Amino acid sequence: MGEAVYPNNDMPTLPTTPTTIGSSLIPVINKLQDILASSGTELSDISVPQVAVVGSQSSGKSSVLEALVGRDFLPRGCDICTRRPLVLMLENRHPNSDDDRSEWGEFRHLPGRRFYNFSQICREIQAETERVAGCNKGVSDNQIRLKISSPNVLNMTLIDLPGITKVPVGDQPSDIEARIRTMIMAHIKNENCIILAVSPANSDLATSDALQIAKLADPTGSRTVGVITKLDIMDRGTNACNFLLGRVVPLKLGYIGVVNRSQEDINKSRSIQEALAYEKRFFLDHPVYNGVSDRCGIPQLAKKLNQILEEHIRRDLPCLKAELNSRTRAAMKELQIYGEIVESKAEQRAILLDILRGYSDDFSAMIDGKSQDMSTKELCGGARIHYFFQSMFVKHLEEMDPCECLTDEDIAYALKNSSGLRNVLFVPEVPFEVLVRRQIARLSDPCHQCLRVVYDELIKISQACESTGLKRFPSLRRHINEVIQKFLDAAAKPAEAMIKNLIEMEMDYINSSHPSFIGGNKAVELAVQQMRSSKERVDIERVLTSEKGQIPRTAAVISILNGVPNQGNCPQSNNERPVLPDGSSSTRTWVISSIFGSRASSIGSPAIQSPGETLHEVKHMSSTTQLTEPPSILRPLEMSENEATEIIVTKLLVQSYFDIVRKNIQDLVPKAIMHFLVNHTKRNLHNTLIQILYGENLFEELLQEQDEVVARRKHTQEMLHVLRQAVKTLDEVGSDVESLHRTTNSGADASTRLTSFPDITNGRSSSSSLSSSSKHRARKLRNVE
Repeated sequence: MGEAVYPNNDMPTLPTTPTTIGSSLIPVINKLQDILASSGTELSDISVPQVAVVGSQSSGKSSVLEALVGRDFLPRGCDICTRRPLVLMLENRHPNSDDDRSEWGEFRHLPGRRFYNFSQICREIQAETERVAGCNKGVSDNQIRLKISSPNVLNMTLIDLPGITKVPVGDQPSDIEARIRTMIMAHIKNENCIILAVSPANSDLATSDALQIAKLADPTGSRTVGVITKLDIMDRGTNACNFLLGRVVPLKLGYIGVVNRSQEDINKSRSIQEALAYEKRFFLDHPVYNGVSDRCGIPQLAKKLNQILEEHIRRDLPCLKAELNSRTRAAMKELQIYGEIVESKAEQRAILLDILRGYSDDFSAMIDGKSQDMSTKELCGGARIHYFFQSMFVKHLEEMDPCECLTDEDIAYALKNSSGLRNVLFVPEVPFEVLVRRQIARLSDPCHQCLRVVYDELIKISQACESTGLKRFPSLRRHINEVIQKFLDAAAKPAEAMIKNLIEMEMDYINSSHPSFIGGNKAVELAVQQMRSSKERVDIERVLTSEKGQIPRTAAVISILNGVPNQGNCPQSNNERPVLPDGSSSTRTWVISSIFGSRASSIGSPAIQSPGETLHEVKHMSSTTQLTEPPSILRPLEMSENEATEIIVTKLLVQSYFDIVRKNIQDLVPKAIMHFLVNHTKRNLHNTLIQILYGENLFEELLQEQDEVVARRKHTQEMLHVLRQAVKTLDEVGSDVESLHRTTNSGADASTRLTSFPDITNGRSSSSSLSSSSKHRARKLRNVE
């Protein structure tokens, strides 16, 4: 505590005037700022009406603030003095006859400690500035908050911002100007901020740094008040009347001219009271300024700021209350998530049961599409599972080629190998079943992949479920994750076994009697039609290419199998047929008779020589002829038309039966996954969680809160307390504002009720109306101009 400083005997007291918004609501806003400041930066974005003082270095900002307070309390000098934003809350209080210490200051960083000696306030500002910004001209955007309570001030909140400088000095960075401008803009861009733009009269107002930066934040000039300082040191024969009347740079809120103490006055300890008395005499005696006395002087500036600030508060009060109520509801909701501290066993049982039930309900709701937190940006929960079934699994099976990885060569080998030692007279059953089983086996991987995708989606759903209170207990969250992981693993096994059984069932019994199966008769009929049409195309192609060469017989058969004639080859000649020793051409008659009773027409077969004739021919051959060794892998040299027809028949049968199996799998696999995995989880998850986790021996472990949650709960409780205080503070003046608003609407002139700034010379209010001579001089001055 510093030495008490008592007000001078010549300090006037405020006259008794009716209560106004300024005298009742502005202190409430000051108190509200104190309350919000106690939360640190958490609520700093809430817009509260205030006045920010901006200007270039040594423009007289600090002198204006000291004149408004009536005390020397700010660091002064030739260099940069304001290096941190100073939030100055002025509180008008009635003097207490029992307390001689009527004026005092209190810093936010020193709560409860009052400074009655204003020199000590100045030293504390310097010390706090140096603590954060250093001792060598550095700047910081960390605020200093100071409340001054005095009967000689009007209620308002002012923010003294660092002066705009051009050249860095000391420890200032090279971009000091840009940093200071950014700091200033951060305060004055707020729509609830009144900008007090301070410019010296001995410089060109059109190049004023203060007006320039104010113009950026307030392009319309609707919340900027211009202050022109140092009017007494202008060149002789010049005046700032055009500036004060807004003829150079117009501002809707106008200008106020003031006279500051010079550095010499400060060095000679000239008091604020003497400076205010000198200012008053200067404006009264000046032949120009006495005609615009309503725009001159610190008392007029204080009254104007008070009036503008209260108008802003009255206008923005409903929005401010709405913002505070919204923040309060959000804090209550957040605190509800953290819940209360759990101590007794009964409370632990209740909260654990509630969390497990809520978790199970949320899990089922996400699958059924009934979640309250349903996303509007993407598919989630059960909708994703449905999408996997219909748009991925079913679609993928539809796109599978029944004969993929099954070439004509594969079918030809299967047919020949199934005939053994004899030629194929009928389409055998064994190669068809072997080939169709191979194709059915290809369905296994997509089915198991579908199961895995649904399993992964259920894991995601379980992780997305955040029932009320679950965030508080990370140990419980981990245990629930482990339980549901094991539960889904166990549920996936019967689903996987069911899918395996479905595939094996289809492979184990080839039901050729299925009503949708094409059958042998139909397959042979279609094959013969396809062969006939293909041969006709080949014959046409032979005629067209007869002059270009010959077309090999094997190539023609391959063209028939592919359904496309071979291009660029001549038709087959009779010389291609094998010639027997007797000179007759070899022809072969074959019969297609499938295992399903279909018989094709006889086309022709080569004559078979008797064993005796063959042996006779061998005896007449040279004794030196020897057989070549057969290769390790034997392949037929050419494919006959008979074999081509058999291949087509087999393909048709495989395709038909594969389509039947595919439809069965498309229907049964999703059903198996839903039954054994998804619906089973919905039905039994809650009981499983209760059986495994609901035990008294686990309560302490499961309900152990994270340190971060404990800290967040405490912080949210403090925030909620601050917000409730703020709402209560505004509610206290709601009725006063409403009654005053009704009075204003009835036609009362609010300006007559404003608290007058005290006359520092004789105690009379300086806000009295101008004398008739002053009005006459003002009219004369305007006429001359």
